[in-house]
Amino acid sequence: MRLSIRTRLALLYGGVFFAMGLVLMAISFAIVDHSLSPPVATGNVIRYLSTQGPAGVPPPLPPGTFARPVQIVVTQGSEAGSTDGPVVGLQGLLSDFRVQTLKDILWRWAAVVALMAVAAGAFGWLLAGRMLQPLRDITGAARRLSVANLHERIALEGPRDELKELADTFDGMLGRLDGAFASQRRFVANASHELRTPLAIMRAQVDVALADADVTRTELLATSRVVRDAVDRCERLLDGLLVLARSDRGLDAAEPVDLAESAARALDLVAAAAAERGIELRSTLGSALVRGDPVLLDRLVANLVENAVTYNASPGWVEVTTENGGPTASVRVANSGPAVPPERLPRLFEPFQRLSRERTASGRGAGLGLSIVRSVAQAHGGEVRARARAEGGLAVEVELPVPA
Repeated sequence: MRLSIRTRLALLYGGVFFAMGLVLMAISFAIVDHSLSPPVATGNVIRYLSTQGPAGVPPPLPPGTFARPVQIVVTQGSEAGSTDGPVVGLQGLLSDFRVQTLKDILWRWAAVVALMAVAAGAFGWLLAGRMLQPLRDITGAARRLSVANLHERIALEGPRDELKELADTFDGMLGRLDGAFASQRRFVANASHELRTPLAIMRAQVDVALADADVTRTELLATSRVVRDAVDRCERLLDGLLVLARSDRGLDAAEPVDLAESAARALDLVAAAAAERGIELRSTLGSALVRGDPVLLDRLVANLVENAVTYNASPGWVEVTTENGGPTASVRVANSGPAVPPERLPRLFEPFQRLSRERTASGRGAGLGLSIVRSVAQAHGGEVRARARAEGGLAVEVELPVPA
C-alpha cells in the first residue's frame, strides 16, 4: 500500500506524540510509585507517630485549626501504648492504597495518551495538508506542462521558506525552458531559411539553363559560377552548424592551447582579403595559454578576426590582442567600421542574426560567427563581451580560465 507524504506526516506526528506521552507517563508513574513506596511511607508514618503524646495521643493543635478524626487499625499482637501495631496496620493500608493508586494512574494515563495521540494525528493530517499545498500546486503545474504552455508560472506567494524557494526555482526552470524552446524554434526557422535560399538559387539557375535550348557556353559558365557560389554558401552554413553543435555538446578532450598562436594563424588567413580592401592589421600577441579543444579555439579566434575584416570600412583597421591576466587569458579583437547600436549587441550573438538584416541572405556570412564564439567560450568555462565603439565598429573580448 502506497502512503502519501501527508499520511506519513500525520502518522509521524501521532507516533511522536504517543512516544513522548509514554515517556511522560513512565516518569509520572515512577514519581508516584516512589512517593508511595513502603520505605518512604513508613518513614513518614514513624515520624508522625513519634510526635504523638503519651499513649499515642497527638499533641494539641494550634489555635484556629481543625483536625478530622483518623481511625487507626491495630493488628493482632500489638500492645496498648505501643506504636508497633499502628505502624504495621498503616503499612498494609498504604500498600493497598499504593497498588490501587498506581493502577488508576496507569489506566487514566493510557487513555489520555491514546486519545491525545489520535488527536495529534488528526491535527497533523490537517496541518500537513495545509503545508503541502504548494507541493500540490507544483505537481499540478508539472502535469499541465507542454511545449504550448511553458509561459505558465506557479507564482507562489507566502513566506520565504523552502517551499517558496522550490516554487521560485521551478518557475526559473520554466523560464529557461521557455527561452530554450523559443530559441530552438527560431534556430530551426532561420536555418531552414538560410538553406532554402541558396537551394532556390541553384534550382532557378538550373531550370533557366534547361529551359533554354539555345543556351551558350558563356551562359552555362555563368550559371555554373552562381551554382558554385550557392554550394559554397551551403557548405559554410553546414560547417558553422556542425561547429555550433559540437561546442554546445561540450568538450571531449582538452589540451594546452596558446591563443596567441591561434590569433597568428587567423591573421595569416585574412591577410590577403584585408590588404585588398585596404584594412590595416595590428596585433599585440602575448602568450595566453589555456586548456581546451584546439580546433574549437582556433575557430573562435578565426571567427572574431574574420568578422572584424568582413564587417569593416575601407580603408580601416583591425587590432588583435592576446594576453594572460592571471586567472584568465583573453583575446581581444577591435575594428573600425559603421556605428553599431548598443541595444543590438546582445542579438548579434544569436544564430543567424546580422546587424542590417536578420534572415536575408548575404554573401558575407551566415550569421553564425559570433554565436559560435559565444558557444565555444561557454564550453570552455569562459565568457565573451562586446562593446560598441563610439567612433564606429566593435570591440569583442573573450576571457577563458587559465589551467592551474
